[in-house]
Amino acid sequence: MTSPPIEKHNIGNGKSNKRKYMLESLSSKLFLLCALLSVLSLLLIVGFVFYRGSHPFIAEGYSFFEFIFGVDWVPGEDKFGIFPMIVASIYATIGSLIIGVPIGLFTAIFLSEIAPKRVAKIISPAVQLLAGIPSVLYGVFGLAIIVPFLQNYLGLAKGQSLLAVIVVLAVMMLPTIVTVAETSIRAVPKTYREGSLALGASEIGTIFKVVVPAAKSGITAAIVLGLGRAIGETMAVILIAGNSLIVPTSLTDSIRPLTTNIALEMGYAAGVHQEMLFATGIVLFSFIMILNFVLAKISARGAN
Repeated sequence: MTSPPIEKHNIGNGKSNKRKYMLESLSSKLFLLCALLSVLSLLLIVGFVFYRGSHPFIAEGYSFFEFIFGVDWVPGEDKFGIFPMIVASIYATIGSLIIGVPIGLFTAIFLSEIAPKRVAKIISPAVQLLAGIPSVLYGVFGLAIIVPFLQNYLGLAKGQSLLAVIVVLAVMMLPTIVTVAETSIRAVPKTYREGSLALGASEIGTIFKVVVPAAKSGITAAIVLGLGRAIGETMAVILIAGNSLIVPTSLTDSIRPLTTNIALEMGYAAGVHQEMLFATGIVLFSFIMILNFVLAKISARGAN
């Protein structure tokens, strides 16, 4: 008399399990599709840029060596040399890292290890808000405050310079470096700190000899992300760089980085001129990949 309800119950469980397995299968396929779309988007962007950028050297016979090491960029005369822009981009990136990384790292250490909770709750959101400010506003700030300051107090004829770019880029990378580094430092187990203090190390010694090395991978990631922000920035740099096509020999020289060149001329470029701008994008992409590779190698060597 009791077997029919049991059979109905088993049938109901079977249908429920089947529905659950179908839902899980669909969910996993949806996640896979999203991951593939991300990879496909990257491949399409890189492939398109490399295809358009390599065309003038393969089909038109332009010299890649002259493109990289040429000092004249005059599209009307078929002169496409980006060496001054490469040097400007390197100087601006290195300069911003020299200023931004120590400030960002020390801020992250202060917020995660030293600051009282009340202070950290005020400073941390304020730093994170910097990431939400549009890039063009950083450029306007630099143009209205930093450029006149350099012009008046350093006696420059033109305040738009490499130094102005370095200062603005250093400020722009701070929220990225501080946020990621702080999260990484907070993730270090408390036992590391307790063990170091128990052995007689000071609090500052523990931070720099135990906590920071333990969070090295996260700190390196923070530097890489900040580096990407500095290299790829365009709108802010356009306003404060001065856009001079010269090889900078001092911090007070006006410059035109690679990103600025692409943004300024892509709107009206056509033919070989446009393809050379895509080639500039290839150089910029390669530049970023090389720097990331070097940082990864340095981090791996330090870990060993």
